Amino acid sequence: MTPSNTIQSTINYIKKELSELYHARETESMTYILLEYVLNYSKSQIQLNRSENISDDDFKQIAAYTHELKTNKPIQYILGETEFYDLTFKVNKHTLIPRPETEELVHAIINENRQEGLHILDIGTGSGCIPISLAKNLKNAHVSSADISAEAIEKAKENAKLNQVDVHFFHRDILNWKNFDWDNFDIIVSNPPYVTEAEKSKMEKNVLDYEPHTALFVTDHDPLIFYRTISEMALLHLKKGGKLYFEINESLGNEMVELLEQKGFNSIRLRSDINGKNRMISAIKPQ
Repeated sequence: MTPSNTIQSTINYIKKELSELYHARETESMTYILLEYVLNYSKSQIQLNRSENISDDDFKQIAAYTHELKTNKPIQYILGETEFYDLTFKVNKHTLIPRPETEELVHAIINENRQEGLHILDIGTGSGCIPISLAKNLKNAHVSSADISAEAIEKAKENAKLNQVDVHFFHRDILNWKNFDWDNFDIIVSNPPYVTEAEKSKMEKNVLDYEPHTALFVTDHDPLIFYRTISEMALLHLKKGGKLYFEINESLGNEMVELLEQKGFNSIRLRSDINGKNRMISAIKPQ
């Protein structure tokens, strides 16, 4: 190492290495994420201390992470963590990387349900980002979550401890929900698999190569299998007037409205995300 390994020269190094693989905005974002993580600086501290030298060990660590990024491995898996709803979550190959639209879903649930002591079920735990964020932000909520992946549940338990909340996790296959005993809930929420096999060709390599396919994909011939199953379960296990929330495939909004109407739900609301895409839907069980 030479004294020229300043924060600024390290920024230049990362951007040069990644420029041919990623868009400029994505490269910028990953550069600051790496520096914040390794140097334990905020973005503003990085900007204010660009002439500061960094240690040889820190530069070697940044270089190693940069090399991994060149394999298309998501930065969240490289660092083993990500941010969601102002909380930190550990992630690995068994958990999906939380998306901004899921934050919007969580935000809607929190804003629309301010009562104390709500009983909430999340289906499809993953990293635990939905149930843990709800438990953290809804006063005295009783939150449970179910997932088919035992490995995902272990990571979610770690995240619940990390974020100091109490969530009850169940290792269950929701497609066989009738085989299990369930409580009754005020809210049921799910971000189930909804990407069709036909849509695989449009997906980024970093998603296809690294994120768990069982949490992503459904067959082309029955893309609503999880929504139909969860809706049927919710009819029995939501309290009267209870609410059902889903994250959905943007191309299946009308089909989702029709499905929930057929099941007998009221107040069905198809919701747009910040980009104007139909990515969420909610409904209420009749009184």
